[in-house]
Amino acid sequence: MIGLRTLRAVAMTAATLGGLSGALVGLLTEQGRRARTAIGVLEHLWPAPDGVYLDDGRDPLRLAVLGDSMAVGVGVTHPSQMPGVLLAQALAEEAGRPVRLSTYAISGSTTRDLVPQVDAAVLDAPQVALVIIGANDVTSRMSPAESGRLLAEQVGKLRAIGCGVVVGTCPDLGIVRPIPQPLRMVGHQYSLRLAAAQTAAVRAAGGVPVSLANLLAPEFMARHADMFSSDRFHPSSVGYEAAAGVLLAPLCQVAGLWPGWVAPALPLRSAAALAVRPSRVPGWLQKRHA
Repeated sequence: MIGLRTLRAVAMTAATLGGLSGALVGLLTEQGRRARTAIGVLEHLWPAPDGVYLDDGRDPLRLAVLGDSMAVGVGVTHPSQMPGVLLAQALAEEAGRPVRLSTYAISGSTTRDLVPQVDAAVLDAPQVALVIIGANDVTSRMSPAESGRLLAEQVGKLRAIGCGVVVGTCPDLGIVRPIPQPLRMVGHQYSLRLAAAQTAAVRAAGGVPVSLANLLAPEFMARHADMFSSDRFHPSSVGYEAAAGVLLAPLCQVAGLWPGWVAPALPLRSAAALAVRPSRVPGWLQKRHA
């Protein structure tokens, strides 16, 4: 999962940023401990429901899903709500043909752990691959540069066999409310730095990056109760549906279904998300000085 170890490592990462007093490092470490206590434990961890969707006997489009717990779908209450299932069904409808879903993602994976996942996927020769990775890279305090390099190598392996690749980059850990401020701001800054490195690496390797932080964070912030699962860390079925919504079009593009598709200049926002105004001043500081 992108969970308890991540919180500890965010605090440890903060201590390496330089210029922090011992008191502030101690505060961040203590906040990580409190956040680990506040985050709940999920009761159900469903196995991946791999198989052929909308099967009509014809040769299916082969979809591989790789990455971490968000790629797996940790947090849903039924296997049908997993992102791989949602996207396999949607791709089958768009393609007008069956789609075979193969899930290689493993909860808790870092970019280093993509190597065996990609090696296994390549043997099955997928035509389309979705990768969601990055949040656990903070667990090992992997530098954005190293993370990007490793990701580019794995995307390159998939592209070498003619597979279209879409990568959902690191989500914004700054939207997880059980993580208190200022630790949450540290997670936010690290997430965005990592996502930027991933974006450049994926493009250079011939893949299509999708900024989950930019596209989803405002909705998750505005509709926190709906978008997060019972552990208050992983997405809920509603959150995964939102993620699938921003990933479907790029997947259709690399699958050759929407060859002329271009990403919109601005993502769609709900009225609740539009009501959330960005600020250079963290919310905890605004409240303190209100």
